[in-house]
Amino acid sequence: MSSVLQQSLGEDEVFELVCDYLRTRKFYQAEQALVHERDQAAALEAPAPKNQVEPTAPSKLESLLERSYVTGFASGELPPSPKPAHRTNLDGNDISLTRLSESEDDDEASYGFSTKLVAFEACKDDPHGSATMPIYQTSTFAQKSATEFGAYDYTRSGNPTRAALERQMAEIEHGHRAFAFTSGMAALAAISRLAKAGDHIVLSDDSYGGTYRLLSKLTARNGVHVKYVDLSGHDGPANLRAAINTETKLVMMESPTNPMQRICNIPALAEVAHEFGALLSVDNTMMSPILQNPLLLGADICMHSATKFVCGHSDTMSGIVIAKDPELCRELYFVQNAEGTGLAPMDCWLLLRGIKTMGLRVLTAQENAMRVAAFLSNHPAVTKVYYAGLPTSNHRDIHFAQARGAGSVITFCTGNLAFSQHVVSTTKLFKITVSFGSVNSLISLPGVMSHASIPEEVRKARSFPEDLVRLSIGIEDVQDLINDLQRAFQSFSAQ
Repeated sequence: MSSVLQQSLGEDEVFELVCDYLRTRKFYQAEQALVHERDQAAALEAPAPKNQVEPTAPSKLESLLERSYVTGFASGELPPSPKPAHRTNLDGNDISLTRLSESEDDDEASYGFSTKLVAFEACKDDPHGSATMPIYQTSTFAQKSATEFGAYDYTRSGNPTRAALERQMAEIEHGHRAFAFTSGMAALAAISRLAKAGDHIVLSDDSYGGTYRLLSKLTARNGVHVKYVDLSGHDGPANLRAAINTETKLVMMESPTNPMQRICNIPALAEVAHEFGALLSVDNTMMSPILQNPLLLGADICMHSATKFVCGHSDTMSGIVIAKDPELCRELYFVQNAEGTGLAPMDCWLLLRGIKTMGLRVLTAQENAMRVAAFLSNHPAVTKVYYAGLPTSNHRDIHFAQARGAGSVITFCTGNLAFSQHVVSTTKLFKITVSFGSVNSLISLPGVMSHASIPEEVRKARSFPEDLVRLSIGIEDVQDLINDLQRAFQSFSAQ
């Protein structure tokens, strides 16, 4: 504010002139924000002590204008955060430990799960009142000066769109913080980084092929010892106790496992891991947050290949890691920032969109899967069906003590590799892919697709069936899916 203007007009008159200018330029929200700032300042201003004069202090109007949204609105930039500025330091380890998942509205605690997914306010501070989270498609953020920094400086370290996604995932998985990565494998790699040379990792011996490849080929190079243990069923906790020691840093598992659908007792395994000072990390991709929440069951880390059910449309690759301990969150953020594996804004936006319909998608697909599993279990050409929703499923008691459903991934055997290959190749509605969790139904032969990275001799030692077929059931009309499978079965018999 120039001294000439302050001398010729009173402060209130200048304020009105500024407001009039904003109205003339149709910066109505900026005017309202400025008035709001003035009223707040007036309410909080304490009377100065007598005989105390600070001639060099900025005037009230100067302070108001500096703190207001005027400059941001007039230039088309977003307003600064109303919270104190926070900037990542150059080492990338200065993460705020503020709990991202805390809700400011007590009424939200009573909302149903699907309501929470849809009603989540990703951008409540957006100056334009956007109904959905904007895509901050930028690599870097301009700062106010050489010594004053905003909440974001470089998208590798943080981005508003990514922050919104991470906040919602932390909320729905009941964690302290969440971190969005470029893929599920990037998320798993970040978790594996928690172990240093000399540490031990215990991995469930029926795990995703990519997890096996990561730990056996890369993590082991760094001097980390990896043990493969059957953690499933009622014997799982005892098997873990026999394999674990005080040098074990991580226990990594899935439940149900992919692809054999083995069930692991998460609370019991967490108890054993914690007894030896180890962390329990659960890959919750098969269940999604709709059906299972590992952090509520005692796990320290929950991980998702968000490419699957969280996204649900097969149009982005992403991974999410959620943790509940603040110091553990600090370590995970350091890895994410230092290795540059944070998810891009556009992909974050696609996940935010997908989350809104996750409840509908997961439950509809699960309902379809129950019908398909029943069809398969009664078909004479099928020798074995692996699906926790069937009454004959092994360790069904463990599963439904910790999960709210069986999901929509089914595996089955035919007893004939050529027959299984024919079924995979002949169905029309099922797309042949290595993934699962999409609105479309998918089919694969894990032995030569998603789990081909596990050596054949290892698969044989673990009784991995080469004729195993994996189905990911989508949201199509279920009778069409059953008819499609039936035609594939019949066409092989007719040969």
